[in-house]
Order: sequence, then structure tokens, then C-alpha cells
Amino acid sequence: MIYNGIHHLALITDDMDKTIRFWRDLLEMKMLAATGDGRNRQYYFEICENAIVSFFEWPEAVNPDEKLHGEPTKKPRAFDHVAIGVENDEELKEMKTLLESAGFWVSPVVDHGFIHSIYSFDPNNIPIEFTTEVKGHSLRESPRMSDRNISDIAREGHGPQPGKRPAPNPGRPKRGQPTG
Repeated sequence: MIYNGIHHLALITDDMDKTIRFWRDLLEMKMLAATGDGRNRQYYFEICENAIVSFFEWPEAVNPDEKLHGEPTKKPRAFDHVAIGVENDEELKEMKTLLESAGFWVSPVVDHGFIHSIYSFDPNNIPIEFTTEVKGHSLRESPRMSDRNISDIAREGHGPQPGKRPAPNPGRPKRGQPTG
């Protein structure tokens, strides 16, 4: 099997506009795709050539409490799934066969238009996706905007927007400072 990186890490947000402002405008990551079917939305931001972070918007989601990295919790989490990239459709089919022969449930291949994916779970019930980019449909070369309910902030464009970087928030306490 040839892996080419973590294609994307899928996280959860309750507000896509604030997410766009942070990832696109503050961190200056190109917004590669804005997808949505009227019920849910998923937006993708390019970290580098081989890494993407994406967000599902669920307005009813409860954001997790801030906690130290790696600190155990039973409270709400913001993780949805990790997508591992493979080289091509043949590798994707080989992965499907491998997982199924080991007794794991695997979805049929799903054509998202710009990637083909299969979905499964690891032995810890962690949701995983294996994915390959569709030749000629690179999000990096041709960003996609197919969200049916796209907001005005998302319509501003794929790249960081001049003058839109969120202002510093001096009211937000730094880690270790008392909050009240």
C-alpha cells in the first residue's frame, strides 16, 4: 500500500463563518472547497501540499471546553474523522479488500467529485476514511464552491481577505491565567 499523507482531518464547528475567519484570514490557509447539500456543510482549508483540515458545520454542536493537549476527557469533542490519502483508485480498492478480508466493515467507494473515498473504523471505533484525488479535479488547482447555503463571508473568496484578519482579543485569558 502506498500512502501519501493524511489527506484531511475532519473537525466540527458550530459556526462556519468564524471558522473561515480563523483558518482562511488569520492563519492564511487557502479555502479549497465549500460543500453543502442544504442540511450540512463541509469546508476544506489547505495546510500544505499534502495536508488539509476540514470542518463540518453543525449549528447545534457543543464546542468542547478548552483543555490541555492530550489531557483525557469525557466531555464533547470536536473530531469527526481522519482521512488518509492513497495514490490512486486501484490502491483504494486494494484497501477496501484488505479491510474487508480482516473482518472490518467498509463502505462502498463514494465519488465526491474531487476525491473517491471509502469509510471504515479502526478497532477503537475511530472513524477513518481512505481517499484518493480524482485526476483532473485537484482542489488546489481549481477550488470548489458548491455549498447551497454559502455565506457572504465564504463568497469573499478562497484566499485570505485583506483587512479581514480577526483583531486580537485581549479579553480572552491565556492558558494558566485565572478566568474570573
